[in-house]
Amino acid sequence: MLSRVYGALAIRRRRWYETRPEVRRRLRQPVVSVGSLTVGGSGKTPVAADVARVLVSIGERPALLSRGYRRADPIDGVVVVSERGVVKADLQQAGDEPLMLAAHLSEVSVLVAENRHLAGRLAEERLGASVHLLDDGFQHLSLHRDVDLLVVGDGDLADPRTLPGGRLREPPETSSRADALVVQAAEREHARAIAERLGVGEVFHFVKTLGFPRDATDLQEKEVVDGTRVLVVAGIAKPHSFVDDLRASGYHVVDLIQVRDHHPYSRKDVSGIADRAESLKVDFVITTEKDLVRLRLHAPFAFPLLWVPLRVMVQPADHFRSWLTERLATARGATFKTSLLES
Repeated sequence: MLSRVYGALAIRRRRWYETRPEVRRRLRQPVVSVGSLTVGGSGKTPVAADVARVLVSIGERPALLSRGYRRADPIDGVVVVSERGVVKADLQQAGDEPLMLAAHLSEVSVLVAENRHLAGRLAEERLGASVHLLDDGFQHLSLHRDVDLLVVGDGDLADPRTLPGGRLREPPETSSRADALVVQAAEREHARAIAERLGVGEVFHFVKTLGFPRDATDLQEKEVVDGTRVLVVAGIAKPHSFVDDLRASGYHVVDLIQVRDHHPYSRKDVSGIADRAESLKVDFVITTEKDLVRLRLHAPFAFPLLWVPLRVMVQPADHFRSWLTERLATARGATFKTSLLES
């Protein structure tokens, strides 16, 4: 019952914005949104990172705008997490995902604010942004966007219920508002079938891949042989999916310490990890890149800690690049015509 009420309210909210385009605030530069229907675990943040790299490859200067979910120090105004690769904020001010993105996107500025229109204005006026990228933006309806990408992760649509009974933030039918789907699927045909079912004409797909493990101390790649005994520590939306990926890559996962998504690790947590690693006699403790951002506050560690990067690439890459380039050109053309009419 509560899920039906929540879903109905979500649809009503979206329709309110759709019938009142004048209430949506606009930025001067085009806005690309990467979002999802679900609460966590769809892959939208690694997809957003890949979209940012594509934007850089076509000559853009992207500003990635995030709300900085569960920041420990949510100060008013805008936090410039990084300016084209130069990190300027800490974990408490930035949040784990924006700080993680800032560390790897050297040609992208990352900003955090509840008011992403304000963040975008700052990015345009002070940082020279030529395009904006909203991380987790599908439900951020108060800001006009020129490209809406909706990420559909593995199993996202298995349960059609919205919150609080399910994981969806909106009913599946709102997917038709997206300009394109980005579906987690090995084959494009499978992605096309999902897009047809949801009423979206353009579709791309991606596969999550694990990179080489890296040492948490020096961040250098570490050679790990098949069968290596590891204790997994994960505070992400789908930790068992991470465990499955590790096992498929040859790791012998002895146990999993699971905490909630965005969990702020304490010194007591780290001591508990050390005790568990010693009792299990594992070769390494292994964690995700997002968890590492939060764990590194407690370095050095009394156990060998590795982290494994997660990478995705939107496919087919050439088609996605040309499609995105065309959409940005169309958005700029529309803005130019509007400015001529207003003058």
